[in-house]
Amino acid sequence: MNFEAVKAIYLAEMARTKRTIMQSIVSPVISTVLYFVVFGAAIGSRISEVDGVSYGAFIVPGLIMLSLMTQSLSNASFGIYFPQFTGTIFEVLSAPISFLEITIAYVGAAATKSILVGLIILITANFFVDIEIQHPFWMAAFFLLTAITFALLGFIIGIWADNFEKLQFVPLLIVTPLAFLGGSFYSISMLPEVWQKVTLINPVVYLISGFRWSFYGQADVSLWLSLFMTLLFLAVSLAIVHWIFKTGYKLKP
Repeated sequence: MNFEAVKAIYLAEMARTKRTIMQSIVSPVISTVLYFVVFGAAIGSRISEVDGVSYGAFIVPGLIMLSLMTQSLSNASFGIYFPQFTGTIFEVLSAPISFLEITIAYVGAAATKSILVGLIILITANFFVDIEIQHPFWMAAFFLLTAITFALLGFIIGIWADNFEKLQFVPLLIVTPLAFLGGSFYSISMLPEVWQKVTLINPVVYLISGFRWSFYGQADVSLWLSLFMTLLFLAVSLAIVHWIFKTGYKLKP
């Protein structure tokens, strides 16, 4: 393992975050706080509790996961797309560094940024509502697995995209709607029975459910099913990344 090469790429990506701190850190935190204030005030006035948890506290895990998923996607996709756009990716590919090390560096940097944003949101939420984390180990596990999984997905999107419109297509038109429909702001048990079954097709349901369970011990699906689906999503993403580097898809001129 060429740790120096991994470190160089990782630090370069993190340095870019410092140059764009308003866009990378401040903007997503403010947007999530606005979600919290608007949904907490508008819906919270009509729904005081969900499964014994105040509505304001109930939506915190969903908001954190929403931000974690979108930021991991955006950071990783732009991180690998921009070198392709400028042509500097070929310098990385010709360097004495393996595809695994390239992936670790870019995905690790993207996951680190999104985790930082998620932690800031978690700390900020404490100023609005009382938050209880009953299972901190599982909270950290789902937090880390989700960040890495969606960073890998963003890495794939960044390689696939050949323009900025495609770069934004999946985060804005697929992931964000799935997060909204995956129980970020409600429990799927509140839906009619037929829609509860339809909602289970949404993979984001399992991520949010497992993460919310780590806070309040309540979930829409079992912990082990949530964990299995998260690991499955991670395995599929890893397999696609391995195929991309093995075949040189969108990387070899």
